Amino acid sequence: MRDRFFGAAGRLARGLRAGEILLCNLSAERSDFVRFNHARVRQAGSVEQAYLTLRLVRGRRQASATVMLDGDSHDDALRSLRDALDGLPEDPWLLINESPRSSESVRRGALAASRDVVDGVLEKSGNLDLVGIYAGGTIMRGFANSLGQRNWHEIDSFNFDFSLHGEGDRAVKSGYAGFEWDGRVFAQKILLAEEEMKVLKGTKKQIVPGEYRAYLAPRALGEVAGLLNWGGFSARAQKTRQSPLLRMQEGARLSPKVTLRENTAEGMAAAFQGDGFAKPGRVTLIEKGALKDPLVSPRSAKEYGLETNGAGGSEGASSLDLQEGSLDKANVLKELDAGLYLSNLWYLNFSDRPAGRITGMTRFATFWVEGGKIAAPVGPMRFDDSIYRLLGESLVDLTRERELLPDPSTYGERSTASERLPGILLKSLRFTL
Repeated sequence: MRDRFFGAAGRLARGLRAGEILLCNLSAERSDFVRFNHARVRQAGSVEQAYLTLRLVRGRRQASATVMLDGDSHDDALRSLRDALDGLPEDPWLLINESPRSSESVRRGALAASRDVVDGVLEKSGNLDLVGIYAGGTIMRGFANSLGQRNWHEIDSFNFDFSLHGEGDRAVKSGYAGFEWDGRVFAQKILLAEEEMKVLKGTKKQIVPGEYRAYLAPRALGEVAGLLNWGGFSARAQKTRQSPLLRMQEGARLSPKVTLRENTAEGMAAAFQGDGFAKPGRVTLIEKGALKDPLVSPRSAKEYGLETNGAGGSEGASSLDLQEGSLDKANVLKELDAGLYLSNLWYLNFSDRPAGRITGMTRFATFWVEGGKIAAPVGPMRFDDSIYRLLGESLVDLTRERELLPDPSTYGERSTASERLPGILLKSLRFTL
């Protein structure tokens, strides 16, 4: 795949005219997919696809088109882009990397054969009502331009996003993702989910609106982090004062226990972006509770006179990494003592974006904890609180253990975005109903 991509880019570059620059981006994968329902295989298949995006630049004008890498329309696409340039307006914020910086990263994993994964899932799920999607294989990203730059990213990974279902709305959501499939780890996850399902069969405890001590498991915290990633670390959002972390721009701080980074070096995403700029291994977004460096795309760099750090056009983090704390996961229930254990959240949104206020619902396995032990399931509840309490004054500690949470999206292609997060213990979380 690598040689085919670079070969196509080189051949197209040789046909350019004076003053033209060509940028080529590859998005490709070889993946196996298996869909389960009622602990049975309902759909299985493999996908191999490779899309080539051509971007022709002349002066301050640009045009782009996407074609199949192995198709026969490359030359036609390039001619169409050339014809379109004259009729396009100049782009005042156009910025591409004109100083070639090539790189190559290939991370081989130890993925199990899909048949072995299926056998393991069916064996461990037994008579459980398991629903889920397994996606595993090799993801490839590439960049090449007519200035001689060549970048390649290839990674083996898998993600099994699954849930167990009982009667009515009772369900437990879990998942297993990484670079090396270990049947023992998967078995432990199934066992834990099954134990939680047993608790969900009990009588639900009714919780009245108010403030409660709470623990957010990594998947629940992932929803909060994902919402903050919607403009919170964007240089453009900060410059236009549309960031949900506006108060932090004005001096507000979170807990000193909070250090958040874009950790490309240890994530799943490529260390380069579509304009040819390299991403540093790490960008510290929040350090010990204080707002630090934003994510700066080339367009924002051009518009606001900044230095780009290789962010994409959305200026969102693709490898979020929250530093661990000192709370042992095994002691979470004991330290929570009495309160709510939140496995998942959903329907999150801003109730007051400039103030960093968010609202959302509990989902799946939510439990009332009494005396350091899970006592009863709790039905769906709505919370409304600010990030300055969740990760600030109400934050007691973060767990030592963290979980890798890849984006399970497969819309069009498998995502390379991920989060690595601990769980967090809060002394107070506000519930409105």
